[in-house]
Amino acid sequence: MDHYYAVIMAGGGGTRLWPLSRKARPKQMLRLIDERSLFQTSVERLGGLFGCDGIFVVTVVEQAAELRQHCPDIPKSNYLIEPTPRGTASVVGLAAVMLQRHDPQAVMAILTSDHYIGNEPGFREILAAAYDVAQDGYLVTLGITPSYPSTGYGYIQQGGLIQNYRGFNAYQVLRFKEKPDEDHARAMLAAGGHAWNSGMFVWRVDRILEELARQMPALYSALQTISAAGGTADLHATVESIWPGLKEETIDYGVMEKAEKVAVIPAADLMWSDVGSWDSLFDVLPGDPQGNLVMGGQHIGVDTNRSLVYVNQEHRLIVTIGVDDLVVVDTGDVLLVCRKDQAQRVRQVVNQLKKSGGEFV
Repeated sequence: MDHYYAVIMAGGGGTRLWPLSRKARPKQMLRLIDERSLFQTSVERLGGLFGCDGIFVVTVVEQAAELRQHCPDIPKSNYLIEPTPRGTASVVGLAAVMLQRHDPQAVMAILTSDHYIGNEPGFREILAAAYDVAQDGYLVTLGITPSYPSTGYGYIQQGGLIQNYRGFNAYQVLRFKEKPDEDHARAMLAAGGHAWNSGMFVWRVDRILEELARQMPALYSALQTISAAGGTADLHATVESIWPGLKEETIDYGVMEKAEKVAVIPAADLMWSDVGSWDSLFDVLPGDPQGNLVMGGQHIGVDTNRSLVYVNQEHRLIVTIGVDDLVVVDTGDVLLVCRKDQAQRVRQVVNQLKKSGGEFV
């Protein structure tokens, strides 16, 4: 697979894992699953398909130095820096024009820095299949076969079969659907032919730039100015001057929903999770006989079931009595207690703290 490159988006904050994940310590830098950070895991699972020279990372200036420490084998020049976050459309565009200068025939896999994928060999196989689909001119999205009627993910409705690539079926995309309510989620599962939108994509650089030019001409024009400054001493200053004026937009809404020749490859057995909230850790980590997850510190649970206790202090003791389905997170300066089915609402607290100028964000 010549001309294949991985682009890892690593500038997010992961606010639903607050208070552990914060602006200065975003989700991708956390060690939640094992001794490696989620970013390290995201890089290491690409081994055998991409060398470190073929892995690019798009991040913000505040995170770049620490990310380089996590994965020092990736060349420093492969870190592409956003002055400030402007959504995934700008991330994709910046990576595309920089890769086009590096290799006009480039095929790029847009990947996440903070998701869990248990079946790593299967993931590499589906990326290989997606490369072939992209070479046929499609914008490829990796869809996750739903295991329950989630209201937290967007959905992709598949159409007719394109063909089989390396053992994986690729389908035309009929439409992208926003995060549904529970009734609509159940209806989509019952109907079949729907996948969760994983936020991972594969395409030729020339194809995605073609779509950006057609659908987001202002962004495309700005990217061409940046590209013209590439390889010169003016590049950094050019990006700094242009970036604040860009409209914040996602690649899904800005491009994919109206793009031509879009394909989805459903993935049924990747053991995938976006690790998007505290309750999602129950999907990827084994619990004790009572279904509890205890991470760090010490815990005594009396009549405690299906609860998560996280403590980042070795000698801190947390005691729970007579509780079920609870999330307790103690970071020393913040104590979070909520029902497990309310864990997604942590983002509301973060938004309140941002508005009030709170020191705990």
